[in-house]
Amino acid sequence: MLQQLFKNPMALLCMGIVLVTALLGIFAPWVAPNDPYANDILNKFDSPSWQYPLGTDHLGRCVFSRMLFGIRPTLFLSLLTMLGTIGLGVLMGITAGYFRGTVDEVIMRVVDVMLSFPSQIIILAVVALLGVDIRNVVIASIFIKWAWYARMIRTATIKYTGMNFVLFSRSIGSGNFYILTRHMLPCIAAELAVLASLDTGWAILNISTLSFLGLGVQAPVPEWGAMLNEAKNVMVSNPEQMIVPGIAVVVLVGAFNMLGDCLRDALDPKAVRQ
Repeated sequence: MLQQLFKNPMALLCMGIVLVTALLGIFAPWVAPNDPYANDILNKFDSPSWQYPLGTDHLGRCVFSRMLFGIRPTLFLSLLTMLGTIGLGVLMGITAGYFRGTVDEVIMRVVDVMLSFPSQIIILAVVALLGVDIRNVVIASIFIKWAWYARMIRTATIKYTGMNFVLFSRSIGSGNFYILTRHMLPCIAAELAVLASLDTGWAILNISTLSFLGLGVQAPVPEWGAMLNEAKNVMVSNPEQMIVPGIAVVVLVGAFNMLGDCLRDALDPKAVRQ
């Protein structure tokens, strides 16, 4: 089935965008032509040139260099958020779906409470309680999103619990840990991959939005949402200051969303035909 994914031009394009973006973020210190923190107020809002490929901002800093260094908090913190969310969601969802009974009731009631509140309101409340810091944004995002994953994974786990290979494994005396790790996790891995790729775009938008509001990454650290916040004051006189990070966010989020759709089509072609 994965062969279909690598034969899909859209999937290859999306994977290429994500891979190139990640590599640029990793090697930003060697790729960036200038120091992203260096101010040169005499050259503020300078036009694109060989020295400044995307021009300079209101403090004379290289926009291109700040875009490259901004990949790290924008993309890598989003991936960290998704890893934490998936880890907690898998733990709770697979426990509830496999053991059922009282354990299932307790976990699902907690999930219901978590999902009853708007996610952005909870994130803002957690950040206000813990303080303005990007680490608190990541914690808040994991805190609110794991419940959605737990519910989805619980449903998938219940579907596989009654399968013959699980019943046979129980009948020969296999322990619960063995069944969960050797049977359940591989069965739901495809669904997890689709959910994670689709939701990574949400994590990028969430971190960028909170940074734009001044609740995430703080100046002078380069981050795409924070760069949009700095550029909003010159939106009319120098619109390119907002266009560059704005397009970058749209392209990266779109790549993850399209990649999730391609993964779903490749891993579950029957559902697509239906």
